[in-house]
Amino acid sequence: MTNFKVIAFDADDTLFVNETYFAEAEEKFCTLMSDYHSKQSISQELFKTQINNLPTYGYGIKGYILSMIEAAMAISNNTIPVEYIEKIIQYGKELAEKPIELLEGVEETLDALYGKYKLVVATKGDLLDQRRKLHKSGLGKYFHHIEVMSDKQEIDYLDLIKRLDIKPEEFFMIGNSLKSDILPVLEIGGHAVHVPFHTTWAHEKINHKIEHINFSTYPKINHVLVKLT
Repeated sequence: MTNFKVIAFDADDTLFVNETYFAEAEEKFCTLMSDYHSKQSISQELFKTQINNLPTYGYGIKGYILSMIEAAMAISNNTIPVEYIEKIIQYGKELAEKPIELLEGVEETLDALYGKYKLVVATKGDLLDQRRKLHKSGLGKYFHHIEVMSDKQEIDYLDLIKRLDIKPEEFFMIGNSLKSDILPVLEIGGHAVHVPFHTTWAHEKINHKIEHINFSTYPKINHVLVKLT
């Protein structure tokens, strides 16, 4: 275990709650648009719009709200009242103002690892929003480096590792998304631990089991200390 030099943490739904709040916003959106279509159809249109817009807007609250407005226009055949647009914008502001709820075991884990490894945040999303959340969480003091990535593909992790001046086998990633936090890291020769969150965005789900010598999964983040201390 002493071969690890950097321990990287995803932020959303690994350090603090995130997807729960987005699910609540989607529920409000479906209620708002319920006169036009069924909840299932509205959710499907929103998801399709989000995925189509990822290359343009990336991840995060701003892109989500823009996609929500676009989906509302499509669902209503461009007849949506301006009051609905105002409500959707308000949903975005509410998302940005949500309290930061740390997940169980996070501070215990960071306290135990701090000073023994170089700790970094490697997360997707909007730069301003992610920095705001880390500041409000009080966790910023633990981290040597904060990387807000436009995506989490193999090339993105290789770029991060290069900047950190380490080898892939010296990189240890902890996250809740098998698709974004685990698979790319394993592919480049790093180590990864999956800590599931009870809610996962459909875009982050995979349909196969991971079996890899460098992979582990634990129900709570502090269980990873068994491997690292």
